[in-house]
Amino acid sequence: MIKRTPLAIFAAGFFLSTATPALGQEVIQSAYHDYRLVPVVEGLRQPWSIAFLPDGEMLVTEKAGTLRVVRDGMLLPEAVTGVPEVISEGQGGLMDVVPHPDFESNRLLYLSFSQPNQTERGTTAVIRGRYESGALTDIEEIFVAVSEGYGHYGSRLVFDGQGHLFITVGERQAPARGDLYAHPAQDPSNHHGTVSRVYEDGTIPEDNPFIGDPDVQPEIWSYGHRNQQGMAMNPETGDLWATEHGPQGGDELNLIEPGLNYGWPVVGYGVNYRSGTAIHEGTHKEGMEPPEHFWVPSIAVSGLLFYTGDRFPHWKGNLFAGGLAGQQLARLTLDGQQVVREETLVQGFGRIRDVRQGPDGLIYLAIDGRGSERTAILRMEPVETR
Repeated sequence: MIKRTPLAIFAAGFFLSTATPALGQEVIQSAYHDYRLVPVVEGLRQPWSIAFLPDGEMLVTEKAGTLRVVRDGMLLPEAVTGVPEVISEGQGGLMDVVPHPDFESNRLLYLSFSQPNQTERGTTAVIRGRYESGALTDIEEIFVAVSEGYGHYGSRLVFDGQGHLFITVGERQAPARGDLYAHPAQDPSNHHGTVSRVYEDGTIPEDNPFIGDPDVQPEIWSYGHRNQQGMAMNPETGDLWATEHGPQGGDELNLIEPGLNYGWPVVGYGVNYRSGTAIHEGTHKEGMEPPEHFWVPSIAVSGLLFYTGDRFPHWKGNLFAGGLAGQQLARLTLDGQQVVREETLVQGFGRIRDVRQGPDGLIYLAIDGRGSERTAILRMEPVETR
């Protein structure tokens, strides 16, 4: 049964809750489940990603280049050693952290980051290392993008459970003007605006869609993206989904299929910042995949989760997308591969950079601050009401 309150409105199939009560105290009402937001750990500086380990530890990347440990609810003062040097400027830094699916036996952690190179712009890279006792050792570099720019590193990582790792790389803020078909995101000879697929050791699968084409980077799985900061796999179907930033408007949720072109910047729903002038040739074009869902205005999507837990049973199988500029969490209900409903949750509590499901079945949110501002990891806890 859906609760209806004076603080909620229904329009065009979407539910919007407008309450912003105090953390950990008042109950926030929403469709199907009411909840509280409870701080789990505070004092983080620009947290980017959350990972849970089998022994109960939580790892959090901080954009400036530190990997932090939360143990028994306490943020340890010492950062993990052995983390590689990062470019921590603009949108660059230490980004995703993901344990290997067999972490309990092999202790392997994967990190994505903006890697310094011969230019000040750097590129997106992925390493793996063995994590023991607060240290990362036996570092292996498994992916370095052929890309260069001042931002939009992408940088989400997803394992498919079949021995593969998917990696997003943004279009590095290459200007979208002039001949749109000549934009780097439309040129798969580089990794600008792509999803790549490699084996867990960084080698290239023989069944990648462009294997054998000398004009395409062999890791590429899909291209024509802008800046994908959310990616998740449906554990029931194996479908891979990604959210990507539009410019001023036009954030997208895409179903990622091998070999397809997702259109940036030729097609889309955004406009130029400030001026509001057109960027795209249109919203649809043959040979370019339209999004399954889009946001106008932009909420600045970041972090993506398929919820599989039992603590919010009516949300099982839903997608959750974080919003930075929107300071919100979007809950998306799917019917197969179609989005049929969106509910806006967690409004006004800060910029949501990451969304993860904990081993306790609860939903954890990394709140991204600005500069030296200290922020928290929040947890959504269900509240039974009568």
